[in-house]
Amino acid sequence: MSPKYSFIIPIYNEEETILEMYRRMSAVMDRMDGAVELILINDGSRDRSIHLLRDLHDQDSRVCYLSLARNFGHQIAVTAGLNFARGQVVVILDADLQDPPELIPDMVEKWKQGYQVVYAQRTQRRQEGWFKRFTAYSFYRLLKQLADVDIPTDTGDFCLLDRQVVEVLNAMPERNRYIRGLRSWIGFRQTAIRFERDPRFAGEVKYTFRKSLALAINGLVSFSTVPLRISTYVGLLAAIASILMALLVLYWRIFVPNSPLTGFTMVLMAIFFLGAVQLVSIGILGEYIGRIYEEVKGRPLYTLAEVGGFIRQQTKV
Repeated sequence: MSPKYSFIIPIYNEEETILEMYRRMSAVMDRMDGAVELILINDGSRDRSIHLLRDLHDQDSRVCYLSLARNFGHQIAVTAGLNFARGQVVVILDADLQDPPELIPDMVEKWKQGYQVVYAQRTQRRQEGWFKRFTAYSFYRLLKQLADVDIPTDTGDFCLLDRQVVEVLNAMPERNRYIRGLRSWIGFRQTAIRFERDPRFAGEVKYTFRKSLALAINGLVSFSTVPLRISTYVGLLAAIASILMALLVLYWRIFVPNSPLTGFTMVLMAIFFLGAVQLVSIGILGEYIGRIYEEVKGRPLYTLAEVGGFIRQQTKV
């Protein structure tokens, strides 16, 4: 019998949180009004995570797991879970328990009211440093201003998706996936549930500053062409500034021959300024070209090393 509810949880080196996560998820699953499957995706963990997933699968038939052949990243792990999910309602959440499983019944109630996407919106980030809060706050608002679609602020991947939405997401071929952006792009009836984000239950933070920055850049590049236009505008401004500087230097040479603003220093400043503009513009262009390169290679999004609890009918990944 196909499950009514599918819960997707990507896992990367989470051996310290898996058992507590399962305990809380099990309490939620017992309350649901239909058959449930818990899909745990091992994203190339180097600790004992995969062994714990096997044990949970042996203990509870509702637990299914996928083990990716290496670490492909959080967004690809979520995509793998979406490819294998069989439920009419699919919920995505993280294993660190910062996304409280106890919020799922409230999300299901919204689904029963006719909403096809229910996303969790953070009102507060408990025990997170000021730098993390500031950068996250700034990024979400910058993305909202620049993106071609309306991506809600302060939202992560914690959400409920109707089966119809999941089918549309699975049909999207793009490789540099930003799930919360794709979720907004596809449309359908959407609503928010607000919550206070808990601190991590145990273990180390997996989304380091470098990974968070890469995800932020991916979100901007995937849903906005404004950076390309900005580089064009900056280039035009640099050209105007260069013409004005040339006219000023000519003026000083003719009318103020002893001016300290003429000479080698002025030339160096102009060269460094124009060089910086060119490098920034090339870097922005490179981000877009790099994504074209990734798309045209046509490689699978991920490779599977082990599957537990599924009939392995999916071949296109």
